[in-house]
Amino acid sequence: MERPVRFSSCRGVAFEVKPHADPFAIATPAAQPEPQRSSISFWPFSSSKVFPSSIQRSASKSSSHFCDLEPEEEEDDGDVILEYIPKDTYDFENQKAVIIPLPSKREQVQPSKPTRKNGSRLSVILLDQGLFTVYKRLFVLSLTLNITGLVLAATDQFPYARNRAALFSIANILALTLCRSEAFFRVVFWIAVKLLGRPWVPLLLKTGTTAILQSVGGIHSGCGVSSIAWLVYALILTLKARDNTSPEIIAVASTILGLLCLSSLAAFPLVRHLHHNVFERTHRFAGWTALVLLWAFIILTISYDPKSKSYSNHLGSRLIKTQEFWFTIAITIIIIIPWLTVRRVPVNISTASGHASIIKFQGGIKAGILGRISPSPLSEWHAFGIISDGEKEHMMLAGAVGDFTRSLVSNPPSHLWVRRVHFAGLPYLVNMYERVLLVATGSGICVFLSFMLQPCRADVNLLWVAKGIEQNFGTEIKGMMSGHPKEKVIVHDTAVLGRPNVSELSVITAKKCNAQVVIVTSNPEGSRGVVNACKKAGIAAFGPIWDS
Repeated sequence: MERPVRFSSCRGVAFEVKPHADPFAIATPAAQPEPQRSSISFWPFSSSKVFPSSIQRSASKSSSHFCDLEPEEEEDDGDVILEYIPKDTYDFENQKAVIIPLPSKREQVQPSKPTRKNGSRLSVILLDQGLFTVYKRLFVLSLTLNITGLVLAATDQFPYARNRAALFSIANILALTLCRSEAFFRVVFWIAVKLLGRPWVPLLLKTGTTAILQSVGGIHSGCGVSSIAWLVYALILTLKARDNTSPEIIAVASTILGLLCLSSLAAFPLVRHLHHNVFERTHRFAGWTALVLLWAFIILTISYDPKSKSYSNHLGSRLIKTQEFWFTIAITIIIIIPWLTVRRVPVNISTASGHASIIKFQGGIKAGILGRISPSPLSEWHAFGIISDGEKEHMMLAGAVGDFTRSLVSNPPSHLWVRRVHFAGLPYLVNMYERVLLVATGSGICVFLSFMLQPCRADVNLLWVAKGIEQNFGTEIKGMMSGHPKEKVIVHDTAVLGRPNVSELSVITAKKCNAQVVIVTSNPEGSRGVVNACKKAGIAAFGPIWDS
């Protein structure tokens, strides 16, 4: 029986979970006598320019998912080098390529060796991003600080923490909630661009800030584990002094602990990736229930009198004097804010092909902003990059890779739920740099198109690799790519030009435009390949991580 295909996503770029070869690697044929070679030149997509890249000619297959470069079948007819050459080498009247002599081997761009023949995308997400990523460093830092405080409290060297262990647990919950506040980080990203988006600011400071802002999920998860540790410690102390508390307080605290553990287990990378809907719903409803019980815990602990073994009715003056109360107020406000902006709005959905849909909304949006939409706000939300000229309307490009996105193609709704508070993603930080190369494959282009439609303080260059530009994405998306200088926008249509080595092409393009940083949006393997290749070439690069 065929195994079911699972999907996940990284800020609107969807991908399948299934083993296959690296989609960006170029197959190396077995050793054999060198066949006769020919060199063929194609003039690519209308206002674009493709730098030299070595690829093998192959039969075009339907992509296994919309953002991927499709796996290709080799033909036994030798290697074909596809290169960009001037217009006069292409016969436009007869629409055919002009054959020119093959360049010497030194002039050819040699493909890099495949990094992996077999391996699942799950391993790329969970293991191959490295042991010392910024995300993991922030996780370890958060956990280490908390464990240090916990050890000092347990050894009577930190009496304040020992007496207020529950407060430290609540403080960690506040920190992890803040790290997932899209409204808060919209402000943080804006401040970062305003302060650091100046030519005299060192590039190292900019890239360091970008890495931290992209990886705050490490703080979120580190504080989540720490909140459990502090609450366990608080419960142990409470049970030791059981005469000074009530069974209700112990029961409520134990239930909160159980919900925090359940939420953390659901967020474990393996569970989150393979069962994303389970993770999302468990995280949401367990968190809400824990928040309600946290209010009950605070009211019970503040109103309980251990001497009389009863609860007092005079809470007002006591509540406002306790830190736990104010921390819980902050947590509640942070959680409620996004839900206050949820609206059901009319949408206009068009389908360029069976592979994607274009969802249009009213109102212009700044470049680099992402948004969430939902058919049912209490059960699921989906994040997509926003395309907008910043004036009258904005749109989202949704590749048909999951149940929800496929339904947009087969049965487009007239209304969708949205959050009015849009959030800033990695692309928003483009304005912090002077020269940037944006690399996208497939529908990953949606997070970058706004930079082609709106004024941008950075000098932006774009490299887009996709199959069947007009057929899969429609004339509207194709039109957005036209009208730009040929050296600024590079569109590589794999249906016409074959599949390139995107990592190598990104490095060549970044050097050509002297980019300070490369930002890529692709599937996990593709993003990893581009980021690693650029870093090896001494170019700062960032791509979506599994917990972006």
